[in-house]
Amino acid sequence: MENSGGGALLRTRRLESFLDTSSGQRVEEVPKFLVKEKPVQQLKKDVYFDDNGWVSSIISWIRIVTCFVSMMVTTFIWALIMIVLIPLPYERIRQGNIYGHVTGRMLMWILGNPIKIEGAEFSNERAIYISNHASPIDIFLIMWLTPTGTVGIAKKEIVWYPLFGQLYVLANHLRIDRSNPTAAIESMKEAARAVVRNNLSLIIFPEGTRSKNGRLLPFKKGFVHLALQTRLPIVPMVLTGTHRAWRKGSLHVRPAPLAVKYLPPISTENWKVEKIDDYVKMVHDLYAAQLPESQKPLS
Repeated sequence: MENSGGGALLRTRRLESFLDTSSGQRVEEVPKFLVKEKPVQQLKKDVYFDDNGWVSSIISWIRIVTCFVSMMVTTFIWALIMIVLIPLPYERIRQGNIYGHVTGRMLMWILGNPIKIEGAEFSNERAIYISNHASPIDIFLIMWLTPTGTVGIAKKEIVWYPLFGQLYVLANHLRIDRSNPTAAIESMKEAARAVVRNNLSLIIFPEGTRSKNGRLLPFKKGFVHLALQTRLPIVPMVLTGTHRAWRKGSLHVRPAPLAVKYLPPISTENWKVEKIDDYVKMVHDLYAAQLPESQKPLS
């Protein structure tokens, strides 16, 4: 796994000459990070995000189709690479991450949303990365911004997702059967063993599903169980604005500004099994404090 600054540089500079940021997308990295920063403020007017005119709709459709075609091309290329690498499971994970860095960055450039990144100094840790989830755009951001040597955990049905699902399996990422609690627990244990054995990081959405309105959902306990078994630190990634840019059930992508904030690693070295619920609440409360009012959980 790459733990040097080169990993972050790869994700932020890849395709820089081709993906000219003057086309509309701005990426800002703020090296200094304080947990006590105020959460990202909402824009006072929502009119900007609710432009449903025909011109805006046509532009949105062009962007989505371009994303799909571009993803087909990169997926086909990396699928061939991974088929060749079938005997080398760790190398397939690494190639899957590189695919994500290239494809995720390219898709975000095509969509054109301005992006602000904070706490980038915490983006290259060997850790369990967690993220809130309210939009398909979250997937693109996670693909782009998680470090090389990171393995994902998703529901087993992901294999049926066109393009992405098949490559996910080829990239040797992990799947769990959420309909069978016993099998899910065993899958988590196997995931933890694989992570420790191969010196990997993890990425997981602790809500377990996508929020319909952008508001933070309750966290499931899986990420804490993984932390207890691997003793890896937890690095929260707080995503804001993605639910406004691409709303659930909609094919209209809006030019809403997005923000990704990495919080400092949370040590799990001294965590205890009997306090699982306390840890889940602590991390959930941390997210709630960082999110803008429109994304805070309903009390």
